[in-house]
Amino acid sequence: MYSEPVTQLIEAFAKLPGIGNKSAQRLAFHVIQLPKERAETLANAILQAVHTVQYCSICCNLADNDPCTICQNSKRDLHTIMVVEDPRDMAAYERTREYHGLYHVLHGVLSPMNSVGPNELKIAELLKRIQETSIEEVITATNPTVEGEATAMYISRLLKPLGVKVTRIAHGIPVGGDLEFVDEVTLTRALEGRVEL
Repeated sequence: MYSEPVTQLIEAFAKLPGIGNKSAQRLAFHVIQLPKERAETLANAILQAVHTVQYCSICCNLADNDPCTICQNSKRDLHTIMVVEDPRDMAAYERTREYHGLYHVLHGVLSPMNSVGPNELKIAELLKRIQETSIEEVITATNPTVEGEATAMYISRLLKPLGVKVTRIAHGIPVGGDLEFVDEVTLTRALEGRVEL
């Protein structure tokens, strides 16, 4: 129905996560209608990211230098590591400006249904890192899903024999939420994670 270059562009966009065929068509036609300079800027940005972004050898975050800027920062708390599922979770915590420790990015969670076991995640790198440094606390900050909880428990069981304090982020009711619409599991977590005022 379309010329070969347009069809190839649509197919390329359709391979991206969360992009269906109609969205891929919209994106393809948007890119085609861009001024050539903007289209080339987009293409160059993609190529530059693909060629320069790598895993940090310490925390496994995506970075353009190794080690990444967070791992190089001597002003951070070097005794605490927050374990997150992916780089977007790390970025979310960085935006709060409340956490000043280090990170470790797993790049996923345990999911036997999707054939994701410990070897597919960056868990071995975490263990090695803890054994070679003076980490005192590991905060498991995986999402409150079945897979996220299982991953947090697995990591906790691996680290306890090493004498490292393992904590879990609190889960509960979002600010602005109404109790009547919150599920039972979230209400239970909120009750368990209560703090003194």
